[in-house]
Amino acid sequence: MKNKFKDNVSDGIKDMSGYWKIIVLVIAVAIIAFRSIYFISEQKNGVVTQFGKVVRVDTAGMHFKAPWQSLQTVDITTHGTGIGYYVKDGQNIASEEDGIMITSDFNLLNIDFYMEYKVSDPVAYLYNSQTPEEILENIALANIRTVVSNYTVDEAMTTAKGLIEQEVKEAMIKSLEDTNIGLSVQNITIQDSEPPTEDIIAAFKAVETAKQGADTAKNNALQYKNEQIPKAEAKADKIVQNATAAKEARIAEATGEASKFNKMYEQYSMYPEITKKRMFFEKVEEILPNTRVIITDGQSKIILNDGTSAKNAAISDEVEGE
Repeated sequence: MKNKFKDNVSDGIKDMSGYWKIIVLVIAVAIIAFRSIYFISEQKNGVVTQFGKVVRVDTAGMHFKAPWQSLQTVDITTHGTGIGYYVKDGQNIASEEDGIMITSDFNLLNIDFYMEYKVSDPVAYLYNSQTPEEILENIALANIRTVVSNYTVDEAMTTAKGLIEQEVKEAMIKSLEDTNIGLSVQNITIQDSEPPTEDIIAAFKAVETAKQGADTAKNNALQYKNEQIPKAEAKADKIVQNATAAKEARIAEATGEASKFNKMYEQYSMYPEITKKRMFFEKVEEILPNTRVIITDGQSKIILNDGTSAKNAAISDEVEGE
């Protein structure tokens, strides 16, 4: 009886031992699965390493790795940071250390930038430097100072903002390629630019106001010019047209006078005495119009302005003389 009881107990222990083995095996499989299966979101990349060496970079989705392999995730979305200012209580506060810069005309300028960046190479971001964001800010600050120093304070505050942003971005892209910290600049914009003291700010505002006044005066002058030039051109055209008409009239008059003279000369050539007398009588009629004029040499007489033409009078006088 005792032996039978011992046998049952021994069989029960063996059965329990089998269950525990199964339980331990299930737990081990669960742990391995938990450590080996993982999910990567769309906003991140996963860097898998094995004994300190990078094996691969995983993008969004479900993945599997060996239990002895390690996983580090990297946020690849775009981030933003201020250069030359810091945020306190929801307000942007200018940084005297990083925001004050010198321009090409040796003026001081308080200029702030906002930079957008993201991870472009997760492996380089994790292993090429300990503080990639800090290096990025230093690179941005160095390139900003270099570019701003090529412009006058007036240009940096007004017309050259777009050029400064473009040149800073291009310089940063080259610097980041050289340093290879796994970050890339997406965009950089000027938030604000102004002189560092109130007096200088007031002076620059006065200059800006004067420039706007100058621009207004220039625009008004241009408008006046555009209004007056057509009027002047129209007046000039009218003068030219009148002069041309007067010229043509004078030419026609001169041509008529020349033609009249030629005809008169032809008559003079054929009848010189008659022509001279006719011309004399015509001139007398012109000088003394509506007046009866008697011309006599003691033997004969000629009466003008009594219905007798100068031509007929000249012919009659010539005939009588003969």
